[in-house]
Amino acid sequence: MSEQKQLTRIAVLTSGGDAPGMNAALRAVVLAAEHYELQVIGFKHGYQGLLENDFLPLCAADVQHILQYSGTIIKSARCARFKEVEAAQQAAAILDQHGIDGLVVIGGDGSFRGAEHLANYWSGQIIGVPGTIDNDLYGTDVTIGFTTAVAIAMDALDKIRDTADAMDRVFIVEVMGRHAGFIGLNSGVAAGAERMILPELQKDKPLTIAAIVKHIERVKQVRGDGSYVMVLSEHQWPGGAVALAEQLEAQHGLPCRPCLLGHIQRGGSPAPADRIIASELGVHAVELILQGQTRVMAGLQANQLVAIPLPETWQKKNPLNANLLRISQDIFNPVKKRQNTL
Repeated sequence: MSEQKQLTRIAVLTSGGDAPGMNAALRAVVLAAEHYELQVIGFKHGYQGLLENDFLPLCAADVQHILQYSGTIIKSARCARFKEVEAAQQAAAILDQHGIDGLVVIGGDGSFRGAEHLANYWSGQIIGVPGTIDNDLYGTDVTIGFTTAVAIAMDALDKIRDTADAMDRVFIVEVMGRHAGFIGLNSGVAAGAERMILPELQKDKPLTIAAIVKHIERVKQVRGDGSYVMVLSEHQWPGGAVALAEQLEAQHGLPCRPCLLGHIQRGGSPAPADRIIASELGVHAVELILQGQTRVMAGLQANQLVAIPLPETWQKKNPLNANLLRISQDIFNPVKKRQNTL
């Protein structure tokens, strides 16, 4: 790589909500840096640790066998204060004190907003690595942690189906994704859920109790007694799955049970796909720094490594998979009329 900049030291931090595969991305950054003869320090607890100058040196021995673990060994946190100009200036001064040439930020859209804010007050290079289970960052086909989160949600839905079938009950499973329904859609299709309440589907025509009850009753008419499993993205119903279950049971006599998966979706050993993409993007981030790039996210599109300007990652939106929506709402919907269009 003859066009490499002459760098000596980079830093890395993990910020915001943790995602399975963050450790694998951290490992890739450190191993790639060591390969290119760069020193690495990690700031603990995200931007909060950067402001507190809470750091540790990292080498291959520290990260060699961490990719199978969820969470992040350098910890993560949210830092509201980092939105302030003074905080960014303080962070820039600390990075300069350490002689940092480039900073790798592993996180989601909030973390990238912080990175862009810091870039206004620091002359070093900043590269984002997409680590969020929500899969809601524009410019990459998939984010680190998403595949694992979907697998965890699917496993829970499969288990809930067993008891729902045994008792002929309605179950509402609440998953993460208040602003993006990727987890809800993918886990719902994978587990054969009868309905999915997703943020993208709520914008034009919010769902009502009457519409939900009508669909449940029509499914029962078509299939007979049995289970009905609904996937609810968080914050898409006032009071969440618990309130919706209570309303369905109290107002319409439907035996209904809620299940909140919550932070379970962020735990567990990362799936192979998350470990692999984390490895690719972690190395890509270091090589982008060596190429002189800054204020971009390391992404993967159609198996090609890309660099996306940080603001685009939250200003533009990836749509839900239109074909998956069609399949779940039309083809697999038991109350839809089947028409031969071949």
